[in-house]
Amino acid sequence: MAKETRVYRSPLVERNASREMAELFGADMKFRTWRRLWLELARAQKKLGLKISEAQLRQMQQHLDDIDYKKAAAYEKKFRHDVMAHVHTFGDAAPKAAPILHLGATSCYVGDNADLILMRKGMEILAGKLACVIDRLGKFAKQYKSMPTLGFTHYQPAQLTTVGKRASLWCYDFVLDLEELEKRIETLPFRGVKGTTGTQASFLTLLGGHSDKVRRLDEMVARAFGFSRRCAVTGQTYPRKIDKLVVDGLASIAQSAHKMCNDIRLLANLKEMEEPFEKSQIGSSAMAYKRNPMRCERTTGLARLVLSLATSPAMTAAEQWLERTLDDSSNRRVAIAESFLATDGILEILINITDGLVVYPKVIAARVSAELPFMATENILMAGVQAGGSRQALHERIRVHSHAAAAQVKQHGKENDLIDRLQKDPAFAKVDFRRVLNPKDYIGRAAQQVDEFLAEVVVPIRRRYRNQLSRKVDLKV
Repeated sequence: MAKETRVYRSPLVERNASREMAELFGADMKFRTWRRLWLELARAQKKLGLKISEAQLRQMQQHLDDIDYKKAAAYEKKFRHDVMAHVHTFGDAAPKAAPILHLGATSCYVGDNADLILMRKGMEILAGKLACVIDRLGKFAKQYKSMPTLGFTHYQPAQLTTVGKRASLWCYDFVLDLEELEKRIETLPFRGVKGTTGTQASFLTLLGGHSDKVRRLDEMVARAFGFSRRCAVTGQTYPRKIDKLVVDGLASIAQSAHKMCNDIRLLANLKEMEEPFEKSQIGSSAMAYKRNPMRCERTTGLARLVLSLATSPAMTAAEQWLERTLDDSSNRRVAIAESFLATDGILEILINITDGLVVYPKVIAARVSAELPFMATENILMAGVQAGGSRQALHERIRVHSHAAAAQVKQHGKENDLIDRLQKDPAFAKVDFRRVLNPKDYIGRAAQQVDEFLAEVVVPIRRRYRNQLSRKVDLKV
């Protein structure tokens, strides 16, 4: 047995998330970001008058990416402190800079700021994938905007809608998610240079008591990493409520995905719609005829994971003591990264699904035909009145025939014969039944609503993300 198969490996990485997202939350990206944070701190401190040489900065620049992980692991085993392990490892690689590395900073300077940098990039990745899902659902909605289908409330037959209008409901959920994600990207603050308990005392001492220089230091480092906003105040950490707000946005995506995929699973049972099913795909190891909706099932499973993970940042934010406590660290290492990895996996699957949704128009039409007679009774009643009949007398005839037809369907398993019964009733002799039984007369403004939704909501999103909409996804499994 190969050594790598003996230990647990995350299915989120091996089966679901993209390589791009897995690398973003990998160790190398994290620690290379730490080194860049140390470099930018030193650069800003030099500009503000501290005795830091160009040679020191140059040596730091030269060793941003050549991390000796064996040495770092040995240091961490010795110090029981991951940040100090990497301070020493970086100092060994850039010995000229060792005396000024991490000057005035606390561990959260690199830990928290790196987390914010990575979360912002993760949200940007997710936003592009959300736009892909919105784009594809928009195309699907346009294609089927006028195809009547049976609508359901309480999963009971209701009025007609259209296949495209239903897809627009799924799409709009994701639009709302994208709006929330974009807001979070735009407003995400940088922790900045705040010191051990957030008072900036160490930096005030280093900069000779010049408060304005400390403020400028905070601004300069934030700007170096592209942040226009900084936490107004912090303890040792940035407010852990920020993690909650970010992961809540991911949980919202999970909610939308779960809803849509459950709908597709229900429609697959009705044989009206299916997710893509490949030529050699096996639906069941025992029942060879089955076409299980495995993509939608995987999506709903991952969605529940994200929803459950979203409770951890809320509890962590509530649990912090005074200026900080360390019981957040072990939880955050898992909850934040896995929330992003699982959400990324969800969107990867959804792009694949929405690229190949299959619709069965004849099955849809047959179900509409079976239920439309009941829905058409009001129009039949009005047509009978316009032909000279009594509204109350016609209503009673429809009631009697409807109950009799329903009994044929429910008690005897026969087809709905309501229209045959009404056509044979002399009271409705003057009603043009072909006219009142056109399904498109019962879909309201569904097609126009889809057109309006696409023009007003989807098209602007397509413009903003036009360079990312060609993304294709081949699922790993």
